Amino acid sequence: MKVTEAQLDAAGVDQAWRDYCAHLLIPLNKCRRANSFLPWKCVDERHTYEKCQYDHYLRRVREMTEQHAAAKRAAKAASTPPVDDE
Repeated sequence: MKVTEAQLDAAGVDQAWRDYCAHLLIPLNKCRRANSFLPWKCVDERHTYEKCQYDHYLRRVREMTEQHAAAKRAAKAASTPPVDDE
């Protein structure tokens, strides 16, 4: 995370929202409170936060795909008998 626990506490960010993109949630929530949560306000902040969430999701999917592929390769290598060249 790019922000400290103290900064998240001061901004009132709930534990459930403290993730990789929490540093972008602080200015988004500040803008929302300043504009009475009007949906057409804070569009740039919301887009930035949602893009961060999506990119983080893609990163997690890529890591899981790589882990599954590595596990399949390891299982296949363990179950394949060695080839005898004679």
